[in-house]
Amino acid sequence: MVRAFLPDPLSPSLIAQVLAPATRGPSAGHAQGVTLIVLDRGAQHDYWDTTLPPERRARFPWPGLLDAPVLVVVAVDPDASVARYAEGDKAASGLGADTGAWPQPMWFVDGGMAVMAILYSAADAGLGACFFGVFDHEAPLRAALRVPNHIRLIGTVALGMADPARDRASMSTARPRRGDVVRFGRWR
Repeated sequence: MVRAFLPDPLSPSLIAQVLAPATRGPSAGHAQGVTLIVLDRGAQHDYWDTTLPPERRARFPWPGLLDAPVLVVVAVDPDASVARYAEGDKAASGLGADTGAWPQPMWFVDGGMAVMAILYSAADAGLGACFFGVFDHEAPLRAALRVPNHIRLIGTVALGMADPARDRASMSTARPRRGDVVRFGRWR
């Protein structure tokens, strides 16, 4: 994850190239409920004012993140999944009743797959990228970006050329990696 960017703009064709895999990724039932809201530098004012108001920016530990020339807000539509699973070939699942019928809300999985596709695609294109959540700013950010209330914002991907001179890792990267991630056959 890159947390400091050069402010150089990205070409529309490069942005399209990086986002293309996310538009073609897996989605439960092929519901296709993921939407990518692309904010270039000119459209980021409302985003940052909502999620990181000016009075908090002076204390923000990663000021270079605000230089990212592109932010991609990843949004998911739970209703798209419910509607898809109400269709004849999926109706027997019972998931077409409402969002509460879903033991695992697959729209978040679909959104996560889109995020991962963007991150890999950005790396392949030689760009830096950083995913971060919108956390308690979801409702005000949805309002600022005029996103319908039923849509969920799962997070944002900052894209651009990395600025290694100003980048610094999160303190979380000091945590050791687990060695028991892959298990075969059974848990133990």
